[in-house]
Amino acid sequence: MAKGKRKLVPETIAIDSDNPSSESLDNQMPECLVLSLSGCKKMSKEEAEVPQVVTPFPRRQRTKSRVSPKNAILQEKKIDSGAFEYHFQNLWRSFSEDKRTSFAYLDCLWFALYRKPHYKAKVITWIKKKQIFSKKFVFVPIVCWNHWSLLIFCHFGESLQSKTITPCMLLLDSLEMGNPRRLEPDIRKFAVDIYKAEGRPESKSSVYKIPLLVPKVPQQRNGEECGIYVLYFINLFMEDAPEDFSIEDYPYFMRKNWFTPEGLESFCQKLGSLRKKS
Repeated sequence: MAKGKRKLVPETIAIDSDNPSSESLDNQMPECLVLSLSGCKKMSKEEAEVPQVVTPFPRRQRTKSRVSPKNAILQEKKIDSGAFEYHFQNLWRSFSEDKRTSFAYLDCLWFALYRKPHYKAKVITWIKKKQIFSKKFVFVPIVCWNHWSLLIFCHFGESLQSKTITPCMLLLDSLEMGNPRRLEPDIRKFAVDIYKAEGRPESKSSVYKIPLLVPKVPQQRNGEECGIYVLYFINLFMEDAPEDFSIEDYPYFMRKNWFTPEGLESFCQKLGSLRKKS
């Protein structure tokens, strides 16, 4: 190989395993899925319906070289699925075990795979092994149409008839102009299939009525920050979410002034420090 050239990683996926690791999913993502997972742009409804096939991009091999934790993440605004999972795992481990007991998370590629008919049944099987109905909150990172957003399942283990703790879904999107509600049909099908796989008594019609809330969260400053914002949403939600999240007190702390640019920069420094320790 000529000096200075980077080797292209083949973009194929093997989904025959019962529970693939995040790393294997990332390294073997099919071309039919969105391969450029970092940039964000506003798309028309017509554009969104067109299948997206993108040329595979070159990837660098991970090295052990040290970078300044203060600037590293800020210079890494474009986050693909591999980088997202790496930073997320470092962030997850930074919270105490007691804190983590109320939360669960799904792999950042599972929702995108679920939207492909051939992979749908596999994804539901993987999710069932997560036992998410025993958790208060479940993070579902979503990457669709070259954009990251965050879906959170709240109190799915509670009865849909409960008058005190109501199951609901939150969709946090740092690019409101991109119309986050366009994901709602797929999200509702996703929820129905998850309930069905668990053998829950709730009817399909009642699951479809679970509230899907879209709080007015802070908006990204350019087209490349959505991945960082999703990680920051996860961090702040784990820090601030009340034990008994109720739609009566919604949106709680999730408002447009949820954090400042300075706070975001400080969070990026935190991610850099966690990377240095890993």
